[in-house]
Amino acid sequence: MDFIMDYRLIYCLRNGLPLDQDVYDAAEWSAIIELSRILVKNQGMPVKVPDFTRGAWQKNNMVTYYTK
Repeated sequence: MDFIMDYRLIYCLRNGLPLDQDVYDAAEWSAIIELSRILVKNQGMPVKVPDFTRGAWQKNNMVTYYTK
């Protein structure tokens, strides 16, 4: 899956297309390492993932894709 995401990122950058991810996605993906460390330290107890958008994700407009 990493290869596909990397390929899509490079494709969008080369062709001037909007990216499929934003800075909030990057922050969340980067936090997984630290959250995993805390999870292991706490013997597998659930760890809350921080909301880096401070609730703004609820206000985003949905992207609709039309299929024929």
